Amino acid sequence: MIQGTSSGSGKSTLVTAFCRIFSDEGYQVSPFKAQNMSSNTYTIAKTSCEISQTQALQALASRKNPDIRMNPILLKPLGDYRSKVILNGRFYSDMYAQDYYDSFVFQEGFSNVLKSLQSLRKENDLVIIEGAGSPTEINISKYDIANMLLAEAIHTPVLITADIERGGCFASIVGTMRLLKKIHRDLVQGFLINNFRGDQSLLTPAIKSVEKITKKKILGVIPKVNFCLPAEDSLDSDNPNTPKMSIESCDSQIDIIAKAIKDNVNIEKLILQVIK
Repeated sequence: MIQGTSSGSGKSTLVTAFCRIFSDEGYQVSPFKAQNMSSNTYTIAKTSCEISQTQALQALASRKNPDIRMNPILLKPLGDYRSKVILNGRFYSDMYAQDYYDSFVFQEGFSNVLKSLQSLRKENDLVIIEGAGSPTEINISKYDIANMLLAEAIHTPVLITADIERGGCFASIVGTMRLLKKIHRDLVQGFLINNFRGDQSLLTPAIKSVEKITKKKILGVIPKVNFCLPAEDSLDSDNPNTPKMSIESCDSQIDIIAKAIKDNVNIEKLILQVIK
């Protein structure tokens, strides 16, 4: 599972890249995101079922057809704290946030998440799970089935990524670990630093300090990479640089990010450290 210190930390891009890398290595791979909030959706061919556009892109990276099991809960924001809830690809209800937490997450949502994930695990060598936002949104942590509650339920190893371009990267890594429950800290196998520009040797003192504090390794420093893929978050749609492109046209761009990850993360070490 790839989690992040914040929204926009690179989770979606990393999952996309890892799906392509492991597919290239001959693994049967599938992406998975339990719960996604986005207006950028993908309608699966010959059906009226919707999943997030990003999970459809990750399916392409895995060389798989998009599948409703890859994103069992999709929330399409309506404003005024309401969302259209899409469950297993189909409309379920319009719900206010509080009603969603009180009457849906554990009554309907989580069981469907686990069922979809278990089905994918039976068919694949590796399922690469994308978290949502931050795992330390402590105001809603007891409902957060997209992050540590899911990781705990299935005993999956977790990598946490932080975007150094945003600033506060090392503080966010340490703060995230400090706010996690011990049972969840134990699931974390290491960190990835994303979007770095400059001389990586300058990071060495900070990396050593963070590793000493957290007792976890930083497993890669990924440089800033120029690529063109559709944005996951509907909040990005106002950005004039957000590309308008079909999922099927993105294959070469996926290869660009996969190469960048492969060149800057020791994949063999990562397999030994994480995929046990």
